[in-house]
Amino acid sequence: MGERISIELAGRNLILETGTVACQADGSVLVTYGETVVLVTAVSSREEREEADFFPLLVNYIEMTYAAGRIPGGFFKREGRPTDQEILNSRIIDRSIRPLFPPGFLGDTQVIATVLSVDQENDPSILGIIGASAALEISDIPFDGPVAGVRVGRIDGEFVLNPTTSELERSDVDIVVAANREGIVMVEGGAKIVEEKAILDAIFFGYEAARPILDLQEELREKWGKEKRVYTPPEEGGPLWEEVKGYVMPLLSEAFRIPAKIERRDRIEQIFQEVQERFVAEDGTNRSLVKRAFEAAEREIVRSGVFKEGRRVDGRGLTDIRPISCEVGLLPRTHGSALFRRGETQVLAVTTFGTSEDEQKVESLLEGEIYKHFMLHYNFPPYCVGEVAPLRAPSRREIGHGALAERALVPVLPSKDEFPYTIRVVSEVLESNGSSSMATVCGGCLSLMDAGVPIKASVAGIAMGLMMEGDQVAILTDIIGDEDHHGDMDFKIAGTREGVTAMQMDVKVPGVSKEVMERALEQAREARLCVLEVMNKTLDRPRSELSKHAPRIVTIQINPDRIKDVIGPLGKNIRSIIEKTGVKIDIEENGIVKIASPNAQAIEEAIALVKQSAAEAKLGEVYIGIVKRITDFGAFVEILPGVEGLVHISQLAEGRVRRVSDVVKVGDEIKVKVIEIDREGRIRLSRKAILQEERAERRRREPPKRGFHHRRRY
Repeated sequence: MGERISIELAGRNLILETGTVACQADGSVLVTYGETVVLVTAVSSREEREEADFFPLLVNYIEMTYAAGRIPGGFFKREGRPTDQEILNSRIIDRSIRPLFPPGFLGDTQVIATVLSVDQENDPSILGIIGASAALEISDIPFDGPVAGVRVGRIDGEFVLNPTTSELERSDVDIVVAANREGIVMVEGGAKIVEEKAILDAIFFGYEAARPILDLQEELREKWGKEKRVYTPPEEGGPLWEEVKGYVMPLLSEAFRIPAKIERRDRIEQIFQEVQERFVAEDGTNRSLVKRAFEAAEREIVRSGVFKEGRRVDGRGLTDIRPISCEVGLLPRTHGSALFRRGETQVLAVTTFGTSEDEQKVESLLEGEIYKHFMLHYNFPPYCVGEVAPLRAPSRREIGHGALAERALVPVLPSKDEFPYTIRVVSEVLESNGSSSMATVCGGCLSLMDAGVPIKASVAGIAMGLMMEGDQVAILTDIIGDEDHHGDMDFKIAGTREGVTAMQMDVKVPGVSKEVMERALEQAREARLCVLEVMNKTLDRPRSELSKHAPRIVTIQINPDRIKDVIGPLGKNIRSIIEKTGVKIDIEENGIVKIASPNAQAIEEAIALVKQSAAEAKLGEVYIGIVKRITDFGAFVEILPGVEGLVHISQLAEGRVRRVSDVVKVGDEIKVKVIEIDREGRIRLSRKAILQEERAERRRREPPKRGFHHRRRY
C-alpha cells in the first residue's frame, strides 16, 4: 500500500503520494494540486564518476499533450523534442535541487518530471520542484533536502501565493522561489518595473509560504523514506594533497594577478601541466587527487584575495564595474544594431522587424496555442571563450539566458496596437568573461532604441556574486567567470531606473539569508544606474524614424463583413494584390488590415486595392456596373467587387419594358444608382433614375425656346 498525505495551500489541496506508481525508481512521488498532476521520479547510479568535474545531474521536465486533453500536431502525432518551456522548467528544477547534493557525490543522477494532467490554472513546474525534492527525500540517494518551490504574484499591492493563470495576467510580479530551512536556494522571475523592496518582500513571502511544504516532505520521508546509501567522498587532505597545494599556491597567486582572461587561463593551464608532470604517478592512480588539490588551491586564492585584500581576480574592488563601451547603428542593412562591451564580455545585438506572419506560434499546456510578437534569441558560439566545439542546436543554457533577457525587456515594450510589428532581437556573444546574459539585456535595449522601437525606458542588467566563509560575507558587483566558478552565488538582476524587470539567482550554498539578498539587491541597483548612465550617453531615447530598410506597416479598418471579399475565393483576390504590389497583408477578424512593405508607393497601391475590394454601396451613389445575370423580373448588376444589386424591370428604362433582355444583356456595362438598401443589406438599383436625371440635365443646359410674341418687330 502507498502513502498519501496532503495540506491546504492557497485554498487548494497539495497532495503527495508514493508507493503506488513507478516503484522501481529509487524514489517516485505523484504530486497533485487542484487537477494538475505531475509524476516525479529519481534514479541514481551506484557507480560514481571519479573523474567528473561536476555533479552529473540530468533533469527532464516533460509535458504530455494528453494532460490537457489534446493530441500532438505534426505528421507523427506524438511528442517530439523538448519545447523551450519544457527546457526552462527543467532548468528551474535542476537549479533548485543541485546545491543540496552533498559535496563529492558523483553518481549519475536523473530526475524526470512528467505532467500527467493539467487544469489550465495551476502551474505544473512548481509541482516539479516539490516532487523532485520529495522523490529524492524518500529515496536512498544522498540529498540534503528538502526544498520547496512556490510562485508569488502581486495583485493590487497584495502578494498572492501560487496565483492561477488568470490571476497572473493581473499581477505585476511573477517570481518562482525555491527555499529550504536555511534560506533561498533559487529565484527565477520577472516584474513590471517594481522597486527592490517589493521584490525582496515577494521572495521572502514565498520563503515563509514554503515552510508547510517542507514539513509535508519531511512527514513523507519519516513514513516512507529509505535509508540513504553509503558513498565514499573523494579523498582530500594527506601528504600529497598538502604537497601539491604547497607547490602551486605561490605560482597560482601570481597567475591570478594577470588581469587578462586568456593570458591568465594559459598560465594556469601551464602550471597545471607542470603539476601533473611533477606529482601524477606513472600509473595515473593519483591523477584525480592531484587535480582536486590544484582546484582547491585555485578556489582558496580567489576567495582569500577577496576576504583578506578586498581585491578581485582582475584587480577591481568589490563594488567596481568593469569598463563599459557602447556603439549603435554599426550594421548598415539591419533594422537596428548595438555593440555592448563590459570588460572582456562583448555582445552584438541586432533587432529585426516583421509582420504578424512572422509571429512565433507557441503551444502551451497552460495557455493553449499562443503567438509571440517579441522574441529574443541568445547565441553563445565557442569562439567567444576561445574554444573549439561543434555547432549544434541551441543549448539549454542558451535558451535559458535568452528567456531571461527577453523577460527583462518585455515590460518596457509598446503594446501591439501602439507598435504593430513583430520584433526579433538576436544576441551574438562575441566575447565572454561572465555576465553575457546581462550584457544581452543592455545590448538588446540599445538595439531596440536604434531600431526606433518606442520603449518606455532603458533597461540594463548586472550580475552579482557572493562569497561566504564562516561569518565573512562578500558581495561582488559585476562578476567575471572565475568569480562565478569559485563563488557561492550568481544573482542576475535587470531593470530600469525605477525598478526591476527580471531576476535569476543560483547558489552553491544551502541557502541565502534575507540580509544578504537585501544587500545584493541594493548593490545591484546602484550598479544598474551606473550602467544606464553610460548607455544613455550613447543613445538616451528611441530613434524617431525607423530604418529605411525596415518594413512600414500601415493599418486601415474595413467592415468585417467584407473580409471575405478582400480575400476572394480560395484567396485569389488577396494573392493578386500581394503579387501586384509586393506587400505583406495581414487581416484580423475585427476588420483591421495591416499592410507592410519598405516601399511607401507599394503600400499606397495596396491600400487602394484593398479599399476597392472592401468598398460598400452607399445610398444615392452612382456606379458603373456589369450585368451578371438576368431574370424575368430584372437584372443583377455588380457595382463593386463582390457587391451586387437588383435593377428591377420597372427601373431599367423610362418607358415600359416587356423583356429585360430587350434593354440589357449579361456582360453589359451600365450606369446605375443605389435607391435602397434594406435591413438585410440587399441593394436596389435604378437605371431609370439615371436616365431621368440625364434628361433633366440636358433640358437644363438647352437654351430657352422663344415664342412668336417674343419676336422683335421692325
